[in-house]
Amino acid sequence: MNSIVNKSISYFLIQLNHCRYRNIVSKCTTCSLVGLTFKNRCEKWMFRRSMSLLTECIVPELKAIEAAGTWKKERVIASPQRTRIVLTNGVEALNFCANNYLGLADNKEVISAAKFALDKYGAGLSSVRFICGTQEIHVELEEKIARFHGREAAILYASCLDANAGLFEALLTSEDAVFSDELNHASIIDGIRLCKAKRHRYKHRDMEDLENKLKDSMSSRLRLIATDGVFSMDGTVAPLSKILELAKKYNALTFVDDCHATGFFGKTGRGTEEYFDQLGSIDIINSTLGKALGGAAGGYTTGKKELIDLLRQRSRPYLFSNSLPPPVVASASKVLDLITDSTEYLNRLRSNTNLFRNTMKMAGFTIVGDDHPICPVMIGDARLASKFADKMIEQGVYVIGFSYPVVPRDKARIRVQISAAHSANDIERAANAFIHIGKEIGVIN
Repeated sequence: MNSIVNKSISYFLIQLNHCRYRNIVSKCTTCSLVGLTFKNRCEKWMFRRSMSLLTECIVPELKAIEAAGTWKKERVIASPQRTRIVLTNGVEALNFCANNYLGLADNKEVISAAKFALDKYGAGLSSVRFICGTQEIHVELEEKIARFHGREAAILYASCLDANAGLFEALLTSEDAVFSDELNHASIIDGIRLCKAKRHRYKHRDMEDLENKLKDSMSSRLRLIATDGVFSMDGTVAPLSKILELAKKYNALTFVDDCHATGFFGKTGRGTEEYFDQLGSIDIINSTLGKALGGAAGGYTTGKKELIDLLRQRSRPYLFSNSLPPPVVASASKVLDLITDSTEYLNRLRSNTNLFRNTMKMAGFTIVGDDHPICPVMIGDARLASKFADKMIEQGVYVIGFSYPVVPRDKARIRVQISAAHSANDIERAANAFIHIGKEIGVIN
């Protein structure tokens, strides 16, 4: 950039004798002022040109997104995250699209724990963990997470996205191979891209394809099968029992991202492996504190102690990101206290999920998923899904339409997410709004 600027300055200085620049030169009292004036003008011109090129590249992309009907609007909330929320425009609505599965984001005990930690430990650490960013509450939370999952150790991250970004690169080498479901979350895909292992993508939940790829990589040092426990756009569950059979047969390791299962899926909320009665079978679990476990922020990896020790030494997001703020740590810790020995919230969530799914199916809607609180209402057309969601907010029900590239083309849907905090009346009101609008715009008869 500097060389271009200098060449441009030289060019303009050479042109000083030309008549079109004489008026400008006459205003300068010294040669040095002339040089400075043209240098400044040239730098400004180059900057404006660069920004113009950037804009020229971006604008067509933005227009294409809007034309495709996939533009994502952000509605601004002026209340805490709960089942009944208030938007900044004054609209009050029932919220059916949060990851607040257990309804604990606005729980009074959780908020009190966060406030206490704020007073005792401060707002933040201003440091990464290994310098001066580890407090006793960080260690306590990691121990609670490990106990909850029945594992040896756990390590905290700023998010599960960071946990996924930090795992594969630290663990796998060019001598290894990783096998990823084609519909894995973007953070798993991006994390795998960072490592040097040979990458294999198998067809969605297709165990025959996975087995064929495992057969073709027998010479690899380590082989790691990576999958979401629950696929967040469809509410479908990975065939974990079959994955574990293949892992045992071909001496492979297993990794599960359990963000949409931890705390509320399985008999006691231990996630996908409990759902399949396979507790303790997965080698590596990554999950989040930002959904069922309080909804604030944070993620983690849990597994063998040696793995966690390695991540503390080599995982870049862990080494180069600030520690989780004390209020966030305390809120997640309190949630674990509330759910470790109780299924009260979990039982309520199951009941609400069954009520919504059954009501919607009886009305003629197509609801996909495996009896999970993620209840995708299939619409198909992206524009229609967006229109449907807009009409729902007019009925006082907050939902969002999902379309390409978040989901495949022509498979747009409204992803409804049920919470333990919803009442039976909330479920009935939401279902009635769906039925009313569905008939109005021709989605159902």
